[in-house]
Amino acid sequence: MSAIAPLRKLFGYRAWANAEFLEKMEGFDPDLHAEERKAALRLLNHTYVVDQIFAAHLTGGEHRFWADNTPEAPSLEDLRTALTASDLWYLRYLDIVTPEQLDESVSFVFTDGDRGCMSRREMLTHLVIHSGYHRGEVGRIMSQLSIRLPWDTFAVYLHQTEPSRRLVTELGRLGGSRGKNPCVAE
Repeated sequence: MSAIAPLRKLFGYRAWANAEFLEKMEGFDPDLHAEERKAALRLLNHTYVVDQIFAAHLTGGEHRFWADNTPEAPSLEDLRTALTASDLWYLRYLDIVTPEQLDESVSFVFTDGDRGCMSRREMLTHLVIHSGYHRGEVGRIMSQLSIRLPWDTFAVYLHQTEPSRRLVTELGRLGGSRGKNPCVAE
């Protein structure tokens, strides 16, 4: 397995999870849940803004943000468009970055003016964890409003995108012999 393959899988998961969450956010009633909906949009917009800031850090470019969120919450459709494009950008980035570049340290300035330094691999790992954390916050809001949540887990993603994992696991559970790897078809 290449050094980049695990990151590709994680960013594939992240794109899938973002899309699932944005779809379920349609369940917010714009009138009854206006404040909660706005909070949820701002949380996910924050992940988008941070993604854009770190994309600039990763490439040595400039970003257009002075803070880690925008003054106004975007519409759900605008956020969906922006996050989808951002997720695609990161998947494409992982197609061109080399393993050597992943381990290079990059110096940058945070929006609050503090300086930072991380490897590209650390930045990418941060972004996956960061977005998961904030989807969890949105999930808590949705749960309190009894809005159905997506099943936002890496295991579900793997089994949906690689159905053979589920089949082999089921076969192993139903009668596979002990001591053998249930993820390897024989």
